Amino acid sequence: MDGAQDGQTLADHGEFAVIGAITQAIREARAPGEDVLVGPGDDAAVLRVRTGHVVVSSDLLVEDRHFRRAWTSAYDVGRRAAAQNLADIAAMGGTATWLTVGLAAPGDTPVEWVRDLARGLAEEAALVGADVVGGDLTQSGEIMIAVTVMGACAQAPVLRDGARAGDVVALAGRQGWSAAGLAVLSRGFRSPRTVVEAHRRPEPPYAAGPEAARAGATAMIDVSDGLLADLGHVATASGVAIDIDSTVFEIPEPLHAVGAALGADPLAFILTGGEDHSLVACFENAADVPDGWLRIGRVVAGSGVTVDGEPRSEAGGWTHF
Repeated sequence: MDGAQDGQTLADHGEFAVIGAITQAIREARAPGEDVLVGPGDDAAVLRVRTGHVVVSSDLLVEDRHFRRAWTSAYDVGRRAAAQNLADIAAMGGTATWLTVGLAAPGDTPVEWVRDLARGLAEEAALVGADVVGGDLTQSGEIMIAVTVMGACAQAPVLRDGARAGDVVALAGRQGWSAAGLAVLSRGFRSPRTVVEAHRRPEPPYAAGPEAARAGATAMIDVSDGLLADLGHVATASGVAIDIDSTVFEIPEPLHAVGAALGADPLAFILTGGEDHSLVACFENAADVPDGWLRIGRVVAGSGVTVDGEPRSEAGGWTHF
């Protein structure tokens, strides 16, 4: 950052200089796309909207509620903040195009931390060809990051309420890794490194959302709060029941290792863990399920979510309150 010294804080540097540093970091991470007519630096962004359905989602990350600086670098917080929003657009069958970011932080926050955050946001967005086009900065007692993402669906968006009895349920992306990483970090450990890194920086299957939409998915959701919990949202919205076949899951060795070390059932990480931002969708026929998706269950008449035909006591997943 031009003119900045190592160790400077937001209060040392001042609001407008920090905004300039954030804008510079974003531009260095990715040159604006051709549909960004006016990017960060004016009163509002100006964007070219093409044909299709515009989809918008917002999410908020609060320090010590959604992340801890002792566990996660600023760069990874930025990647994670972008990922959870980009995954929401993918879950509608769309592709993200633009993000705006609101940041509230204490005055003693290092400028370098904020610049790394901006770089992480921009580089995660770049994975789907999206741009960070604006935002806001203010002071607060703790770090809060509010991201709004906009995108487009080439076809009708896939909602939660379209599942019907007889549909096949399928999963795209890794599931349970972030929960295992959180369990490890919560006990003061840093290994297995693979699950710790999965918690710090999720890897949503962005392309799988539009792929499922083109294949005729009847319902879809981003698994942010837990597989059973989020499937519960689909079941409720669609007025159906969903039964999961636990035998189809091949539990990876790192999840086995964490379960053994902590005395936990590794299958629980998969069924109730969130924040991997995998996608789960329903399809009318098994033949409609795209390659790379794992068929994990069926939609049936009734209500609620079961595993192997039985309710599971720890189906709750993450809740904010």
